[in-house]
Amino acid sequence: MPAIVGAVQVISIGSSSVFNIGDVYKIMPLSNAKTFSGAGSFNTGDGLEVVNHYSSTNTYDNDTVDQGNFFNA
Repeated sequence: MPAIVGAVQVISIGSSSVFNIGDVYKIMPLSNAKTFSGAGSFNTGDGLEVVNHYSSTNTYDNDTVDQGNFFNA
């Protein structure tokens, strides 16, 4: 069903964002990310006590290529 859209102001759009006005069949944003984090980085909740003695994060990646999103486009 067609829509009538008035004035639209877009301030900014992120690198993996989608902006659409009107009819659309399929919207599929593409994004890749590799996250390195230390011990206890993604803990959530109330009253956490995290003790990490001599913690280090290994960021060495010898294959240099990870699984892509080639067939998502």
